[in-house]
Amino acid sequence: MHDTPHHGHHQQHEHHNRHHPAHHPAHQQPSQPQSRGIPDGLLIALIVFLLGLTLLVWLATGLAAVFAHGAWPDGVTVTHTPVAMRELAASPHDLAAAWPDTPPGRLSGYGLFWGLLISEVLVLLVLTVFVLGTLTRWRAVRNARRTATAGTPRVAPPRSPERTAPQSTDQTVPTEQTQQPQQAQQPQHPQQVEHTEQFIQPGLLAEAAATPTGATDRPAGTAPATPAPAPTATPDPIAPAPAAADALLPVPLVRFGPAPVRRAAAVQAVSDAAGPALVVTSSPAVWSETKDARAKLGPVLVYDPGHLCDTPARLHWSPTSGCEDADTAAARAVALLAPVRPTARIDTTMADTAETLLSSWLHAAAVDGRPFRQVHRWAQGAGQAQEAVRILRTHARARSGSAGLLESALTAHPERREVAQELTARALSALSSIHIREACTPNRTDTVTLESFIHEGGTLYVVGEAIEDPRTHPGAMPFLTALASSVVEHGRRLAARSTDGRLDPPMTLVLDDVAAVAPFPYLPELLTSGHEQGLHPLALLRSREQARNRWPHQELPDATPF
Repeated sequence: MHDTPHHGHHQQHEHHNRHHPAHHPAHQQPSQPQSRGIPDGLLIALIVFLLGLTLLVWLATGLAAVFAHGAWPDGVTVTHTPVAMRELAASPHDLAAAWPDTPPGRLSGYGLFWGLLISEVLVLLVLTVFVLGTLTRWRAVRNARRTATAGTPRVAPPRSPERTAPQSTDQTVPTEQTQQPQQAQQPQHPQQVEHTEQFIQPGLLAEAAATPTGATDRPAGTAPATPAPAPTATPDPIAPAPAAADALLPVPLVRFGPAPVRRAAAVQAVSDAAGPALVVTSSPAVWSETKDARAKLGPVLVYDPGHLCDTPARLHWSPTSGCEDADTAAARAVALLAPVRPTARIDTTMADTAETLLSSWLHAAAVDGRPFRQVHRWAQGAGQAQEAVRILRTHARARSGSAGLLESALTAHPERREVAQELTARALSALSSIHIREACTPNRTDTVTLESFIHEGGTLYVVGEAIEDPRTHPGAMPFLTALASSVVEHGRRLAARSTDGRLDPPMTLVLDDVAAVAPFPYLPELLTSGHEQGLHPLALLRSREQARNRWPHQELPDATPF
């Protein structure tokens, strides 16, 4: 009898709990996610699409009227365009109904209107695809740079005996394993070690191998006994560099070997290049085996005046390009005459006279807008040499004193002048071939592409026939040498204008059979100091004797045999 009121009260309490679950969070059911509407991004895209279509219809209507009647029609405004679009959707042929405030005589026919509208859409589509392609290529280049940077080895500097002294037995190092990079405890893959040893100085590798790391010489958590406690830091192991800023730069290499081995090394070097690349080779196979992979990173250019490669897309380049500057013209003349320049010191005066003549002619042709074949005419001495003197004397952009310098060279000792003119004529003798003349006649797009391919991470292939004795029959070698030298100088100028004085990412120079294709005169200097400016050369030569024959007065760095 006494339990009944209590039991009723308990039932009322349970009924209250069922209707008020907030008082018992433990029994509260999880809330169901509410369904969302249209995503914000889709709404924004739809609004942008409608606004863009409105502008296109308005612009097409006005331009069609301008083309038909010569004036923008009255009443064609952006605010009335949505109503006009609705009318055009119902009646595509009736422009007058779409624009009732505009006199029908001021509007064009529906054919011109729809043609302009479709053209605008196509142009906008092409621009969109171009922008997306550019962004995709930029991201691919950035990812390739990060991948190459992550794989660059870093060697620790040699430690002093005080720093390498082990710790005392009185001290324990509980966090020793956590201080060591995890990558250093795992040996590198044999293929990776074999690939990176070419880019690490042997002395540093020996010092790093002789330096104890402390991670493998004793068990974890213990320290070796020493006579005196010396709490010092553990030497850094050999580990992959997290950033390229403090990584070791690849040392410049000179390799000697037969043609098949050189070609394989060139293909591997071009494939491994993460940034822009200049490839000089006598083998079209180097181009054919690497062009597709390089095209994913940037534009691919081929300078092939001898038509050795099976491609119609060849670069056209004039040796007078940039010679409006007299210093550039002088450097270009040195490169053009390098294959035919005599090596005997007794002939230095005549070679210098030939360089003066050719640099003056290049400068005169550049400032006056003459084609390169005009330089060939002046070099042949067909009674037109004084024309260059007149241009240099009267043209406003010509360097002061250049006319007198050319005139003094032309009126010098007769024998010296004849030998100098013979040298210049021999260097330019290949212009008698139609292929060479075509290769030296540039297009506007070729000039722009050549100047920007380094920024875009592109690749320039300079392909030519290997000539062992160019002093008698140089062929296209002077033009190949001049282009390769010009690209290297362009890279140096870009590096000088950068904040850190070097190209980033660095430019790889794969110079396969360079002594027989394009022996530009500054190669020894490039091999010695090019890496400081972000120019990483790899010179592949047939033999040491070939190198001495091409650069008799300069020493190449120590070579690495295959």
